[in-house]
Amino acid sequence: MAKKKIVVAGGNGFLGSRICKSAAARGWDVVSLSRSGEPVWSSVTSAAEAPPWSKSVSWQKADLLRPASYQSMLNDADAVVHSMGILLEADYKGVLSGKESIWGGLSRAFSATKGGSQNPLERGIGEELRAQEKDGQLTYELMNRDSAIALAQEADAQKVPSFVFISAAAGTPILPKRYITTKRDAESTIASSLPKMRSIFIRPGFLYDSSRKFTLPIAFFGGAGSMINSVVGGRLTALAGAAVEKPLKADLVADAVVEAIGDDCVKGVITTERIEELANKAWRRAML
Repeated sequence: MAKKKIVVAGGNGFLGSRICKSAAARGWDVVSLSRSGEPVWSSVTSAAEAPPWSKSVSWQKADLLRPASYQSMLNDADAVVHSMGILLEADYKGVLSGKESIWGGLSRAFSATKGGSQNPLERGIGEELRAQEKDGQLTYELMNRDSAIALAQEADAQKVPSFVFISAAAGTPILPKRYITTKRDAESTIASSLPKMRSIFIRPGFLYDSSRKFTLPIAFFGGAGSMINSVVGGRLTALAGAAVEKPLKADLVADAVVEAIGDDCVKGVITTERIEELANKAWRRAML
């Protein structure tokens, strides 16, 4: 496989750092974009020290809401990955600080809609995304949808051939519905508005790793739920969503992302079964 250059937005995160690791293992040029640059390693691995492979990654500071901070880093990239969605919004901060009542915070968190940025389809290339919530809150609409659309647009403007969006298998009853609807909106908008770009939408369930001990029991019960759901023909999916989707090891998903980038035939929505197939293909490649 020819050497490639990939840019990973959110490359210092739990999954993003593993995507960087998997790509670096293939000898690719890897650029990570995040506000803080290099990861706090204890937050994404079991060790506080930087692992040896991290020296093969260019850890760049950039603000995804301000394309001018990262445009130049997209030059000559073969693929751009968006791995910067949010699981929880920050309504609880107003409650804890006393600026908002508990009821107000919950009502806001589970409201039917919130502001994202200006219409990303009307945004000029290089124009920053302006948060529409009065307090500048990083909402699902802004981070899960509009930042992904904008990054794809900027990549397309630089003639990057492939774009990977880390989406999700489904929502869950404990999260606002907007968590998953904004991801689906991002997928459909990117696919329809940028038809010349090879778009890959990765839809994993819950991600776990031994470096995050709290994820292990969640993955255990999720795995049990997935097996039960399979026995009843998937009828629990409508009720429980991602809670009954098969949990996946974060490294496995990262390997699948990199394998998908390397295979020009892979495009569109990639669900759990296909993620596992791609990861197995990557494993076999590494064994050669």
